[in-house]
Amino acid sequence: MQGGSWLFPDGVDRERMLEMDQQLQPVRRACFGVLGIALIASGPWLGWWTLAPLALAAVAFRIADTRIGSSKRPEYAILTAWAASQVIMAASIALSGGPEVATMSWLAIPVLTLGSRFSHRGIAVGVGFTLVLMCAVAFGVDAQAVIDSPPRLLAPAALVICVAMFQTVLMRSDVKYRAQAVIDPLTGMLNRKALDGRGAELEQQSLITGQTIGMIVADIDHFKTVNDSHGHAVGDAVLKDVAYEMRKQLRAFDLFYRIGGEEFLVLLPGADLDRAAALAEQLRTAIAAEPRGGQLVTLSFGVAASSAGAPFSYEDVFCEADARLYEAKRGGRDRVCPALDVPDLAPAPA
Repeated sequence: MQGGSWLFPDGVDRERMLEMDQQLQPVRRACFGVLGIALIASGPWLGWWTLAPLALAAVAFRIADTRIGSSKRPEYAILTAWAASQVIMAASIALSGGPEVATMSWLAIPVLTLGSRFSHRGIAVGVGFTLVLMCAVAFGVDAQAVIDSPPRLLAPAALVICVAMFQTVLMRSDVKYRAQAVIDPLTGMLNRKALDGRGAELEQQSLITGQTIGMIVADIDHFKTVNDSHGHAVGDAVLKDVAYEMRKQLRAFDLFYRIGGEEFLVLLPGADLDRAAALAEQLRTAIAAEPRGGQLVTLSFGVAASSAGAPFSYEDVFCEADARLYEAKRGGRDRVCPALDVPDLAPAPA
């Protein structure tokens, strides 16, 4: 699937990561609060300056949160923020005593979040990175203390590895049942159930980032005729080929759903109405360029987007895009019909 990356070869994992990251944000803030309270209580022994690295880690995640929606590879932004928080925590541990302090085990806390966001590769990278940091802190600060008492390093390292092993099992189970629940078995695209909660999440995300969100609703023209004339097997082949071609044209973080028999929906974080309309025209042209499933087919498109600086309302934008789709159908099909303030990008009917 186009748009994959080394961390996420397909879009399903990326969708899962974005969803889980939204759910982790309030928990992460609470964890920062708990760690802050612990550091304040430990101030007479560790020093009050240890609160500064914690604040830096919070800022790193805040910056990552604001850039996820506009990033072509949001997984790298999240992993970078995660790694930065580990480096900051490791530096704090090193300056406060290294293997001599109990806070070495705190490096296991961020490892708990790896399995909820990433697959095997992300977990392996995170665990390896954490173990390297642990060794650097332990031997770099007081190698003799580790040599004299190896459990100072072995115990927290074993904790990190065990946490990762449990996270791997949970990740596999979550991915398995999530895929069964939200993937359309014919096209491999996300289905309507996957879309149910995504609209609300994007509404919350737009309140934080202020970004526009575009929407494209597409429908295969005269699809019933294909089924009636050539059979459902040919119709299924058309659906699979159309879905595959559309997915190839989209960005890595664009969200693509099959919401009906021959109807598709695309959510475009960061796209305004002009950009969404231009992409819809690109999709229309690509589909019509060659046979799909052995048949020449066309699509009609309705396009809408939230206004710049205004909160995204999934229901309002969908109603607008759906109305424009019906207008495209009435206007002769095989065309893009955007909202009123963007000109029709499709050619005039022959």
